[in-house]
Amino acid sequence: MTSMTTPGIVPGRLSAEDYARNFDDIYPDFDPHEAMVAADRCYFCHDAPCITACPTEIDIPLFIRQIQAGQPEAAGKTIFDQNILGGMCARVCPTETLCEGACVREMAEGQPVEIGRLQRYATDRLMAEGGHPYARAEGTGKRVAVVGAGPAGLACAHALAREGHDVVIFEAREKPGGLNEYGIAAYKTPHGFAQEEVEWILGIGGITLRHGMTLGRDITLDGLRGEFDAVFLGMGLGGVNALGVSGDDRGNVRDAVDFIAELRQAGDLAALPVGRHVVVIGGGMTAVDAAVQSKLLGAEHVTMVYRRGRERMSASDYELDHAATAGVKIITGAMPMAVHGNGAVREVEFAYSVEGPNGLAPGDERFRLPADQLFRAIGQTLDGAPEGLVVEGGKIAVEGAGKTSVPMVWAGGDCTAGGEDLTVTAVAQGRDAAADIHARLMG
Repeated sequence: MTSMTTPGIVPGRLSAEDYARNFDDIYPDFDPHEAMVAADRCYFCHDAPCITACPTEIDIPLFIRQIQAGQPEAAGKTIFDQNILGGMCARVCPTETLCEGACVREMAEGQPVEIGRLQRYATDRLMAEGGHPYARAEGTGKRVAVVGAGPAGLACAHALAREGHDVVIFEAREKPGGLNEYGIAAYKTPHGFAQEEVEWILGIGGITLRHGMTLGRDITLDGLRGEFDAVFLGMGLGGVNALGVSGDDRGNVRDAVDFIAELRQAGDLAALPVGRHVVVIGGGMTAVDAAVQSKLLGAEHVTMVYRRGRERMSASDYELDHAATAGVKIITGAMPMAVHGNGAVREVEFAYSVEGPNGLAPGDERFRLPADQLFRAIGQTLDGAPEGLVVEGGKIAVEGAGKTSVPMVWAGGDCTAGGEDLTVTAVAQGRDAAADIHARLMG
């Protein structure tokens, strides 16, 4: 049992004005004057550490100088040359640990150049121009299948189409975008930006999108290899780790990713029920997004619980601080032991964690948290790998620019081993795999 109506879980806890305010854009766009002021703070370092810190290696000093020169559209082109999803990455990248974390001004003053907001300013202006800044090369006659319309698949498809190949994207869901559409907090990408960006990317031409196509159910890897000259796998992670404790199947115990996806697709947030006491188990970005949005929907008490210390949480300090500011209580060093309730969850029992000879273990001291809604955010897994692919640590093993163990099959994004579960990393992997595929197809 995963869903049950209880008195504590109700829709419409807030007014229409509250919902609009809570889920409005958390990062307002720069106006031209603000962008100029922010750009003036850049030192334009010769060996800029911000470039090295960016997984897609955007020439950050160059695009900031272009903004400073009054050419935001040229700056947008500089960004898109390296990262075709630069608009989304400007909104969701953990810039505080990547480019801005490496900024010289951050090191010297504790206040970096606002690279993320400058990137958004430039990319939004170029996208607003309409049309597409890239043209397709002459057709090669080669056909490539891309499984998954998430960041890795879209980046790969765009780069291949640009080279003149014909690309077909097979997507399991009703909408393209992957986690950008279904898995990121709504206040980070409001107003339909994820779909706007996909439409803009597909504007290059040469890309066909087929929905409702799941690998292993509707299509097979062998079938794709027989029909296409090359295959790229970017289907993300479909499985979710279980808590593995008694009562995990009680009502109103849900996967956080499902809750976030439901919220992202909701036409009316006032119709989305939320508990009075919400507990989220996990320490990553999914846990933060589920916890913060529960609070924004009107939950009175929201608590995140993570089994290790704060320094081991994969969510950034910035996001954790944002959660705390939103009213989320964060408990570290505690692991779930049982879910209690009569049919539906009413309490979650935890034990404080201790480091033992065999790793982390529950200690003797325990406590309970009231919960009428419990979200699991303890990691996702690959939901079945096609036969013949080597799997490492539950993900597809790759080498070089995404080569798998199967000839003419590449992979990238969250479904591959060694990834960082970031949109920007997935984009880099899709882009680099496309370059390798193109080189192979052209001999």
